[in-house]
Amino acid sequence: MMPIFEYKCNKCGHEMEFLEKGNSKKKHVCKKCGGSDMKKLFSGFSVGRSDSTSQGADSCPTGTCPLS
Repeated sequence: MMPIFEYKCNKCGHEMEFLEKGNSKKKHVCKKCGGSDMKKLFSGFSVGRSDSTSQGADSCPTGTCPLS
């Protein structure tokens, strides 16, 4: 599983997301202006399910079962 990291371009301020490994040293390029001076942003943590699906999580160990 690869997490999503958020970056902000220091040149134009455009924010974007990239899938990458946590220890990746890959340089990203801004999709708006082409700048390569990107700052990784601090973002919240998500476990991959919303509050609406967590109601049925007690009976569904994977958290992916459909709600009825």
